[in-house]
Amino acid sequence: MKAILIEEHTKRLYIGTAPNPVCGEDDLIVRVKATSLNRADLLQREGNYPPPKGASEILGLEIAGIVEQVGNRVTDWEIGDRVFALLPGGGYAEKVVVPGKMALKIPDSLSFSEAAAIPEAFLTAYLNLVLLGELKEKEFVLIHAGASGVGTAAIQIAKEIGATIIVTAGSKEKLDYCLNLGADFAINYKDGDFSDKMMEITQNHGVDLILDFVGASFWQYNLDSISIDGRWILIGTLGGSEVNHVNIGLFLSKRIKYMGSTLRSRTPEFKIELTQAFKQFGIKGLEIGTIKPVIDKVYNWTDVEKAHMRMKENRNIGKIVLEID
Repeated sequence: MKAILIEEHTKRLYIGTAPNPVCGEDDLIVRVKATSLNRADLLQREGNYPPPKGASEILGLEIAGIVEQVGNRVTDWEIGDRVFALLPGGGYAEKVVVPGKMALKIPDSLSFSEAAAIPEAFLTAYLNLVLLGELKEKEFVLIHAGASGVGTAAIQIAKEIGATIIVTAGSKEKLDYCLNLGADFAINYKDGDFSDKMMEITQNHGVDLILDFVGASFWQYNLDSISIDGRWILIGTLGGSEVNHVNIGLFLSKRIKYMGSTLRSRTPEFKIELTQAFKQFGIKGLEIGTIKPVIDKVYNWTDVEKAHMRMKENRNIGKIVLEID
């Protein structure tokens, strides 16, 4: 099969040839019609984020496509079904292997490109807001990188729950988009310390949950913004991973619950449970359009370098999609 591969020395991406995936008894082989970019792809390309043991070395953490082969023990899928799914790797290719229980049916209202923009963003947001963050109605949630793929998914999930949503982003265009999508407040992080603004918005309560893609550069601002008994979930380190001075006394006095969270390295069993939980929460919303994937731009996979550059330059609002011929 054809796949996007990484040239070892230059790190250039090119379309080459890779072995076809093998279908296990509980698996599906899916003919990929579209895949989406994630920042993990940029890191893996540079050698900084290797795939989990046993996963494909090919980039790509989510796909949408057509079932081409069904494992012997799979009873709920048929050849020709339209599916989308989370992957540990392998999405930048003509074919992938997916556990049957990890696949979801594409709603009739969605295209392959739209469906490919869902799995990583919405499952990550659901995992961290709902399962780990335990976000509740009327709580204050602070979502950093609000215009990212996960950020736009998180806004919609938090809106479904009935929380008050505060986002940060780096341009007026992105802030306006987040507000139109359902955020209640939007703050430009380039203006500096946002903690006073958080206290003003929350009437000195502080934010109950922080979804943190940034890490070190926002450390003190987040610490000053969080409420007593607040939950703070770190899912990225775009602003660095080393903090020079940490006031652990505030963690004690505020009773802060601080968690690190990644999805790619989770077990297949966990991902299946997460997929099925999100199905119960969100598939109806996707079907009727109350929640929807946000797509920034769609490229043919021959233009993968342009797609990666757009993400690297942080120009996207929502997901960048590759359509595969």
